[in-house]
Amino acid sequence: VQLQASGGGSVQAGGSLRLACAASEHTFSNYAKGWFRQAPGKEREFVAVISWNSGTAYYHESVTGRFTLSRDNAQNTVYLQMNSLKPEDTAVYYCAADPVLSLANMRRIDAYEYWGQGTLVTVSS
Repeated sequence: VQLQASGGGSVQAGGSLRLACAASEHTFSNYAKGWFRQAPGKEREFVAVISWNSGTAYYHESVTGRFTLSRDNAQNTVYLQMNSLKPEDTAVYYCAADPVLSLANMRRIDAYEYWGQGTLVTVSS
């Protein structure tokens, strides 16, 4: 499965962006799909994940209430709507997917088999 992330850009604090992650195969609908981010000089960190069966989304505490993860199985695409953006949200955002993800491991980078290229989000104050 190949993942293609898009939608990054530069916004002012308080603004919004919507990231998209499109997959090359329809089997993507059966995968858990997540987003991670990596800020300059920092380690890559978990942002959000959506389960493949229930469609339940889970979020890092720092984005809860501001970010919303959704999926469009017909389009093999997952979206990350980011509202009320803060300068500390500045990072390269990566989408990831895994066919057998255990939610107990959802924050672990090594739990995801497939990764897209990053898309840069810059939030200015």
